[in-house]
Amino acid sequence: MITFAARHAQGDFVLDLAFMSEARLVALFGPSGSGKTTVLHIIAGLIRPREGKVVVAGEVLTDTAAGIFLPPHKRRLGYVFQDGRLFPHLTVRQNLLYGRWLAPRRVRFNSLGEIVDLLGLAPLLDRRPATLSGGEKQRVAIGRALLASPRALLMDEPLASLDEARKAETLPYIERLRDHSALPIVYVSHSAAEISRLTREVVRLEAGRAAPSPPRDTGRN
Repeated sequence: MITFAARHAQGDFVLDLAFMSEARLVALFGPSGSGKTTVLHIIAGLIRPREGKVVVAGEVLTDTAAGIFLPPHKRRLGYVFQDGRLFPHLTVRQNLLYGRWLAPRRVRFNSLGEIVDLLGLAPLLDRRPATLSGGEKQRVAIGRALLASPRALLMDEPLASLDEARKAETLPYIERLRDHSALPIVYVSHSAAEISRLTREVVRLEAGRAAPSPPRDTGRN
């Protein structure tokens, strides 16, 4: 479960948002500048909100009223960016194991073999990032984040830099992750088609606030 409530100003932009989700994947959807990445940064501890409370998987990460603010490295959150941000001098296997090295032994719950199977990475293990396609890099980045045994996975428009063919190639792996992992996922996108394929749990943002969701088609006239 993820509980989020925050009010925070950055220049002329004000985020004022609250939501709670028990879904395996909750999407933050809205145009550029609506506050989606700001929400992720507050969850990750990269931004300390003026007012707010963030609870992930039962752990209070931020509670300004109680004076609680865990630093990013203590939050145990996996973060996947638009680009893979892999270490270019390491092989795929070494990039993945770097994620596992970050997780204390007592909290590790993923093995290399499990993640390799989940994301179809076996043929890539001995290659370096420069030889991978954009979709392959993103799968490795997801795998590295998972091997850090996080409480939750934050995905900031992970398909935005891919062409349509690579998006179509990568989406099934994100669906597999959603269906076979108990981790809550917060997924940012401005693509309605992408969101509708992945989840019905959507937080729509406009100018830093929750926007009303359009009525769902019930199939009736």
